[in-house]
Amino acid sequence: MINRRRFLIASAGVGAAGLLSGAVAVSWRDLQRAAYDRPLPDDAGVLVIVTLYGGNDGINTVIPYADNAYHDARPELGYAAGDVLPLDGQLGLNPGLRGLAQLWSQRQLAIVRGVGYPKPDHSHFRSMDIWQTASPAEPVSTGWIGRWLDATGDDPLRAVNIGAVLPPLAVGEKHTAAALSTTAVPKAADAFDATTQALSATDPNDTPAMAAVSRAYRDARTTDAAFASIKPESAHNSLATQLNMVAGAIKARVPTRVYTVHLDGFDTHADERDTQQRLLQTFDEAVTGFLQEMAGDRCGRNVVVLAYSEFGRRVAANASQGTDHGTAGPVFVAGVPVKGGYYGDEPSLTDQDHGDLKSTTDFRDTYYELLVHTLGTDPTPSVGTGRTSLGFL
Repeated sequence: MINRRRFLIASAGVGAAGLLSGAVAVSWRDLQRAAYDRPLPDDAGVLVIVTLYGGNDGINTVIPYADNAYHDARPELGYAAGDVLPLDGQLGLNPGLRGLAQLWSQRQLAIVRGVGYPKPDHSHFRSMDIWQTASPAEPVSTGWIGRWLDATGDDPLRAVNIGAVLPPLAVGEKHTAAALSTTAVPKAADAFDATTQALSATDPNDTPAMAAVSRAYRDARTTDAAFASIKPESAHNSLATQLNMVAGAIKARVPTRVYTVHLDGFDTHADERDTQQRLLQTFDEAVTGFLQEMAGDRCGRNVVVLAYSEFGRRVAANASQGTDHGTAGPVFVAGVPVKGGYYGDEPSLTDQDHGDLKSTTDFRDTYYELLVHTLGTDPTPSVGTGRTSLGFL
């Protein structure tokens, strides 16, 4: 029977398990192994990208409640001043965004206004393709995060998508993000847990090599505990499930710098108000719960969340008490490193482009700032030249 001393001596001479080599699909065990082998440094920025598919109505998200033009354009669909969560005397958040309102008061929410791109396209597919590839002028086969992957090495876990289908933003020419299933993480057997507890105990008689292995087992137990907190997927809030998985990975020190998650359902052509408010509440509860958990973790305090949609909606309500495909809209950036406030000019509701808002902020400038300050990388491969910092980090 092998004893603790012999096991630690043997383990000290064993190299790290082989890493994934170009695999797209990864398991929790792959992430755990990576966390043991090359844990995320305490000072590493982590970007979590939330895609709101369908074209979220930005005007009823960050609401110009004091503007008469808003109420004239949306006599029934608009929110009265008393219904919004006021940010100042002009703008307020949708009542479904109570958690984000708190982040705003804590100066941990940046609202980038009027975000769009030149020559906007009203097609869901083309507009989302533009946002995800950061190439408004012509279609390209790589996403902005994919090009970051191509430019920064070959670790397959630098970016992880929660879900089996990779979004275009995560596809590079040479590398892609890994795809993680949303099934629950397996729990360690009790006997194995007791064994690792014994092996992780300190002993003054250990050699330096044995002490190092013992420390690795202590780290492994910390990692296992972080993964064990992950809950199975819930139909109630799938975004919360996705972000719960991201939180577990970050707390376990998985060496991933970019995570991608999503929420569907924002194509609100009819009966928009209740549907959008419910979706925004789902988004709000998931994101603010995630950030609250991250704020108490030494790596989690470096997390920045980006939330965007492929376009906003038209200024006027349609005949079905919904809104049709528009152009510019607000982008949210949240987290402890964020300098809260407004960035970019508020688009005019009266100076329109054939019923659409005129964009005031190029979406690539948002990416530029995140690449420079959160990922600490040269932004040029992802967004090209001529971009500028907005100042929210």
